[in-house]
Amino acid sequence: MGRIRTFTRRAFLVGSVAVAGGVAFGTYMVRKPHANPLAEGLSEGEATFNPWVRIGPDGVTLIAPHTDLGQGVRSVQAALIAEELDVDPAAVNVETGVPSPAYYNAGLAGDAVPFMPQDDSFPAQMARGAVGGVMKVLGMQVTGGSSTIPDSFDKLRHAGAVARETLKAAAAQRTGVAASDLKTGEGAVILPDGTAIPYEELAAEAAQIPPVTDVALRSPEDWRLIGKPMQRLDILPKSTGAAEYGIDLRMEGMVNATVRFNPRQGGALNGYDASAAEAMPGVRQVLPVTGGAAVIADNTWNAFQAAKAIDFDWGPAPYPAEQQGHWDEVAASFSEERLDKEWRHDGDVPAALGQGAALEAEYRCPYAAHAPLEPIGATILVTDERVDIWVSHQIPQFARDMVARITGHEADEVHLHNLYAGGSFGHRLEFENVRYAAEIGAQLKGTPVKLTFSREEDFAHDFPRQIGMARGSGTVADGKVAAMDLSIATPSASASQFGRLGMAMPGPDMQIVSGAWNMPYDLPALRVRGYRVPELAPTSSWRSVGAVTAGFFAESLLDELIHAAGADPMQERLRLCNWDVARKTLEAAAEMSNWGTDLGEGRAMGVALVVSFGVPVAEVVQVVQTDRGLKIEKVWVAADVGRVVDPVNFENLVQGGVVWGLGHAMNAEITYSDGMAQQTNYHAHEGMRMHQCPEIHVRGLENGHVRGIGEPPVPPAAPALANAIFAATGLRLREMPFHNHVTFA
Repeated sequence: MGRIRTFTRRAFLVGSVAVAGGVAFGTYMVRKPHANPLAEGLSEGEATFNPWVRIGPDGVTLIAPHTDLGQGVRSVQAALIAEELDVDPAAVNVETGVPSPAYYNAGLAGDAVPFMPQDDSFPAQMARGAVGGVMKVLGMQVTGGSSTIPDSFDKLRHAGAVARETLKAAAAQRTGVAASDLKTGEGAVILPDGTAIPYEELAAEAAQIPPVTDVALRSPEDWRLIGKPMQRLDILPKSTGAAEYGIDLRMEGMVNATVRFNPRQGGALNGYDASAAEAMPGVRQVLPVTGGAAVIADNTWNAFQAAKAIDFDWGPAPYPAEQQGHWDEVAASFSEERLDKEWRHDGDVPAALGQGAALEAEYRCPYAAHAPLEPIGATILVTDERVDIWVSHQIPQFARDMVARITGHEADEVHLHNLYAGGSFGHRLEFENVRYAAEIGAQLKGTPVKLTFSREEDFAHDFPRQIGMARGSGTVADGKVAAMDLSIATPSASASQFGRLGMAMPGPDMQIVSGAWNMPYDLPALRVRGYRVPELAPTSSWRSVGAVTAGFFAESLLDELIHAAGADPMQERLRLCNWDVARKTLEAAAEMSNWGTDLGEGRAMGVALVVSFGVPVAEVVQVVQTDRGLKIEKVWVAADVGRVVDPVNFENLVQGGVVWGLGHAMNAEITYSDGMAQQTNYHAHEGMRMHQCPEIHVRGLENGHVRGIGEPPVPPAAPALANAIFAATGLRLREMPFHNHVTFA
């Protein structure tokens, strides 16, 4: 592990300065608070104590700045503030707030440094603190990496406590009663005689005193909300159709737009003929946009039909035109020239393999689309004075700044309204919809424009999950796994994303090996190397990023070695596991599934343990052979996130992650022909069907650090299913999607 320590010393100056990208930030800048965006434009009688709480005559407003992509974070963020502020989240206003550096995300730091999640050493803590400081100084407001809870857990509770104590100070000033003798409850300060003064009545006075920032957070035994089942704030409006997604927006005088651009990602536009489209019903005009054309029509359907009628002359793809060319490039990347980094080397692997490998295997993971149910789009209104854009985006500051550059406005003249999203899975980290909405809006000043990508265009211009391949080998001895050597080659999805933002990603990409280099196993000899494949088709972060590929490779190879040793897959993992928090997830999964019991003929279980975003998740999948094919009957999942904020939402997120992981492992891939994605809609890129969905049993453990759960249930799903299929049939699946090799009932 010496190389990790060396990398850390070179990457961070521990102490008073954090270094990122060659820019040094002193402790003053790291500690300096960002301006409170709520302070601008306060009405008479309103007060704000920090960027997350505003109170006035109209009530209490809580700011939930992380984007709600369907994972329920708007409700959870509000609950964290409300826990200390003593309000009912359902009884107050909850807004996403404006894009602001005050809403920087320090929670991303935990997975951004090359240390095991269980490593709490001084260098590890300093490295995480340094990255968190950089995120603060840069004001990086990002939703992603399952970081909302680790970023918000302390920060938002503190925000609620500051507001509470400041309101108590205002009440003390009014009544002459010592603040220490005052209590709060149900949105009011309560005097010793039981008199309740609503927060709204104290707002004007509270606005005149400095916020009380020296506050103590309540102990867990006093929590009213955290750890208790909650009803999400969006359940009723989503269940009744009242919730507004971007695709639902209607405005007076609005026109509808769609776009077409080169389906060979990054290919040129040589020209187009739009005469046929311009003559179609409902079409108002066809406008040029970067690399393509936009159709403006009276409704979305007419826009879609007209876009199909445009005759385009597209240039070739800047990557191999046929899918086999992609695989050939990946296979050619296992070379010294393309070695990105050797991330782990325990023991003497070459010597161990010199004794003769028990097995050698190659694994593959294909491209896969994000394909959220709500296709990407945006609504925009551009005037000379300002721009309003209604969109759901995971990096709202970058989206706002892009709009400003395209329309020629100042950033503070662009007002981004961050909406509920009908899914993302990483897709709403990208900017194609924002760019084209701004280009169209700038050409139609004064007219509201609603841009919607067709499903086919959404698929064609998705930036899919990275393609990947692994080559592994290992040895066994005395019924145990003795050595394991794993080499993984993928393009860097991180570098691809950064490149589209005009930024370079410094150093090796840890996501190539995420879920493999950090596996919590202690083997006598273990090596994990990552190889950087030159960019092929452009890729992006896909739910769980690198761990979905590397986790599949690592847990598949380990399972093969365990079977070669003649050991039990669960017991050998438990023997090897060197992190107590992870071991407890395995033990819980074994207990939940009654691992080791006789399941009868045709039934079998498989297990996998993958750590991603600091969260160990153990999954057991049970399959049965039927006359119609393999059926997934049950799944048991144990995950440790340190603190389960809302047990109901936790269970839903885990179940959703399992369905997502299993469905894509079974059925989904993107392949290229003539430079274009062959899968253009859900019929060719299926998830899991309702009749295929198993019973999913979930247990949340609380032994580690506070973490998020949106992505970690995904990576173990594929290897657990593959391992179960092997146990049931003897067929070892080393390549996704599995439906190319077996039939699912």
